[in-house]
Amino acid sequence: MSDSTYKTAPPDLIKVTDKALHEIQHLYQEQPSAPSATEGLRLGIKGGGCSGMSYKLAFDARQDNDYVVEMPGIQIFIDPKSAIYLKGITVDYESGLEGKGFVFINPNATSTCGCGESFSV
Repeated sequence: MSDSTYKTAPPDLIKVTDKALHEIQHLYQEQPSAPSATEGLRLGIKGGGCSGMSYKLAFDARQDNDYVVEMPGIQIFIDPKSAIYLKGITVDYESGLEGKGFVFINPNATSTCGCGESFSV
């Protein structure tokens, strides 16, 4: 795959808070094998969940036509279809008495489920 098959993401595509970035970097460094230059975090959506669509996060290789968001120590990949639904999203990380995990603040969502893991537009 050549470097010309991906696109630099527009600056307003996603925002990642410092807490979320720190947790992503920590998890990325704990991967069992050393990541290559084309590997990073994939942020996307999939059908399903209480509200119709749910978020997915996974370490993955860059694919053709991905948007690439350069962050300190990691790249974030978003496929073009997911980018439509994720434009303007903020990814945060919370830890507290009720548990810990990534939180998605999506300005495109018209409704979300109680756990915040799925949404509809």
